[in-house]
Amino acid sequence: MGSHPGGHRLCLFALALARTRGGKFRVAPLIGALLIGLVLITVGDGLVFINPEERGVVLSALSPTGYRSAALQPGLRWVVPYFESVRRYPISRQTYTMSVIAGEGQVRGDDSILARTVDGQEVSIDASVIYTIDPNKVVDVHIRWQDRYTDGLVRPLARGVIRDAVAKYKVEEVVSSQRATMVQTISEELTARMGREGLTMVDFILRNITFSKEYAASVEQKQVAQQQAEQAKYLVQKQQQEAERMRVEAEGIRDATITRAEGDAKSQVIRAKAEAEALQLVSEALKENPSLLTFRYIEKLAPNVGVILLPSSSSNPLLLDLKQLMSMAITPTAGTTP
Repeated sequence: MGSHPGGHRLCLFALALARTRGGKFRVAPLIGALLIGLVLITVGDGLVFINPEERGVVLSALSPTGYRSAALQPGLRWVVPYFESVRRYPISRQTYTMSVIAGEGQVRGDDSILARTVDGQEVSIDASVIYTIDPNKVVDVHIRWQDRYTDGLVRPLARGVIRDAVAKYKVEEVVSSQRATMVQTISEELTARMGREGLTMVDFILRNITFSKEYAASVEQKQVAQQQAEQAKYLVQKQQQEAERMRVEAEGIRDATITRAEGDAKSQVIRAKAEAEALQLVSEALKENPSLLTFRYIEKLAPNVGVILLPSSSSNPLLLDLKQLMSMAITPTAGTTP
C-alpha cells in the first residue's frame, strides 16, 4: 500500500502533542497518537463503496477457498484491510461488435466473420452481441474468466456459433427466406452456451452480409435477367391485352354490321311489301276504273287542263272532260264500299 495522506497529518499531530514546553518530546502521547492514527487508517482502508451497476468479488486470505462465496452488493461495504481485496465487475449491458469496417468493432481493422454456406459460397458476416454478467454468477465468472470473458468467451463463441449456423443454409436462404430463422438459431445457441458460463445474452444483431465479388456479380446478372424476363412478360401481356381489345372491337364492328344489314334487309322487305300492296291496290283500282290511268297521265302533263282533245281513227276527234273523269275516279262504282 502507498502512503495515506491522513496518516501523514496524524503523525504531525501526534508529534505536536508529544512536544513539551521545553521543546522535548514525550513518548507516551506519541505512541498513543500513532496507535489511534493506525486504527483510523486501517478502518478507512477497509471501507468499499459498490456502485449500482457493478458487483464486487472479495479475494480473501482469511477464507479457505481464497474468496468470499457471495459478491458485494451496491452500497458501502467493509472488508478486512491487508487480508482482503475487491475486484469489481460491471453488470450493465455490454456490446461486442465484429465488423468489416475499421473502427466499428472492438478489434481494429476487419473483424467480420468469414463463413461458408452449405453450397460452398463464402460470405462475410457483421454482427453484434449484447450481453450482461449475471449478478448472481459474478463470482463464477471471476473464477473461470476473470476479466478475460469478452475476448476469451464472447468473441470466439459468437464467431463459432455464427459459422455453424451459416453452414446449414444455401447462400440464397442466408440473405432471404431463412435469414430470420438463422438469426433465431444463433440467438438461442448463444443464450444457452453463454448462460452456462455466467453471462446473459440480451440480443444478437446480424448487421450485414457481404458476398464474394464473383457471387455478387452473378447475383447482379441474375437480377438483370429477371428484370428483363419481367419486362418481356409485361410486353407479352400488353400485346395480349391489345389483341383482346382488337378482337372485342372487331366483334363489335361485326355485330354492328350484321345488325345494320339485318335492319336494311327488314326495311327492304317492308318496303317491298308496301310497294306490292300498293301495286295490288293500283291494279284493283285500274280494273274498276280503266280511265284512271289516262287521267293520271293527263294530270301529270297539265294539272290545270280541264278538257283534252285526243286523236281518233274516226273523222271526229275525241274530247275528254277531265272534271268528269276525276269525279268518276273519286266516285266508287256500284258494289264497292265507300
